[in-house]
Amino acid sequence: MALTDQQLERYSRHITLKEIGVRGQKKLLAAKVLIVGAGGLGAPAAMYLAAAGVGTIGIADCDRVELSNLQRQIIHTTDDVGKTKVQSAAETIKSLNPDVEVITYHEYVNSQNIAAMIADYDFIIDGTDNFPTKFLINDACVLGHKPFCHAGILRFEGQLMTYVPDEGPCYRCIFEAPPPKDAVPSCREAGVIGAMAGVIGSMQALEAVKYITGQGELLTGSMLIFDGLKMEWRRVKLPKRVPTCPVCGDDPAITKLFDEEQQTCSLL
Repeated sequence: MALTDQQLERYSRHITLKEIGVRGQKKLLAAKVLIVGAGGLGAPAAMYLAAAGVGTIGIADCDRVELSNLQRQIIHTTDDVGKTKVQSAAETIKSLNPDVEVITYHEYVNSQNIAAMIADYDFIIDGTDNFPTKFLINDACVLGHKPFCHAGILRFEGQLMTYVPDEGPCYRCIFEAPPPKDAVPSCREAGVIGAMAGVIGSMQALEAVKYITGQGELLTGSMLIFDGLKMEWRRVKLPKRVPTCPVCGDDPAITKLFDEEQQTCSLL
């Protein structure tokens, strides 16, 4: 597949990089990334992946755009209020880069549909804001042998890690089960600075680009934590593997997908 003159110009800053070049750009154009959640994290991740020329981007979200979303969910505009988030995101992506095919899933992600949803994608981005769905994404990716990038944000803080099959711990290795309901406040309850979503969501996109092109060091075996008030990054070393992990350990108790609890449709 030869790049067109327009593509050579559009992606010229990538092509100049020795780590990417024409070969890496072709990998991006052939890649498929699924983003679960078109909210605070999914919005910047989707926009940077679209700008990078990722050929197919899936967007899964069951919600509609609300005015309160616009403080951080930069893929949506005031005119999009009331639209489904997947429609709004798809329109923005297509206007940004017509090279990208957008596949939308206006549905709640659950144990019945997630395996089929992730099956054709090369990399998954967790842009959700509730623990049951985060654990479900982890379990589906572990059982389906799919790499994914987890992230979470609250107030002025954010964290992210990347799981690659057989190369590091999964989310359940670190956090075995969701915390009790209402033990951790949501962004709606505790607030979140909008730019934090941009910082962490953009880093999720970077992890996807690095994985697709085979360049750099991924956050496998590490969790990166950012304190936006202090402007401090902390990289926490994680265990290489956890033999007792209930989903990827030596004797896994989780061998089929299940829903931790029924969730509403709120994604960051």
